[in-house]
Amino acid sequence: MILPGSIVRVINADDIYYKFEGLVQRMGDGKAAVLFEGGNWDKLVTFNLSELQEVEPTVAKKGK
Repeated sequence: MILPGSIVRVINADDIYYKFEGLVQRMGDGKAAVLFEGGNWDKLVTFNLSELQEVEPTVAKKGK
């Protein structure tokens, strides 16, 4: 289930943001505003929910 605060990946192969991952900022009317952060740039883009897939966050393993 995609909710604000979820990490999502763009799955629409026709979109310029295909395979980008971002953070859902807000939702409404079957759409979600996703924040992409890339070092020295931030971009907020709106997508239909059908174009997004929730990503399970991974936990980094600590070395010895």
